[in-house]
Amino acid sequence: MTRPLHLATFPLALFALTLILAVAGPAAAEVRFGNNVRIGGHDASNQRFDRRNRGVYHIYEGRPRNPGCAWRSDGRGGRVKVCHLQRIRP
Repeated sequence: MTRPLHLATFPLALFALTLILAVAGPAAAEVRFGNNVRIGGHDASNQRFDRRNRGVYHIYEGRPRNPGCAWRSDGRGGRVKVCHLQRIRP
């Protein structure tokens, strides 16, 4: 008497499904800038970004058209801090 094929492959299929779900799941990451963090020479200390609050920093060699930072909606329920900064040379 032989075992049905589907019972022999069930643990392997379950493992493969678990692996796919683990890899395809959303990444829960958060970035926290500590003390003395500089981006392009500008102070970016003590800020926190995650999937709902994101940050985009544009660094220019010359003067940007609209310098500074502003919070904007990302259209998906979150917000984005967009910064246009001129590089500060030490």
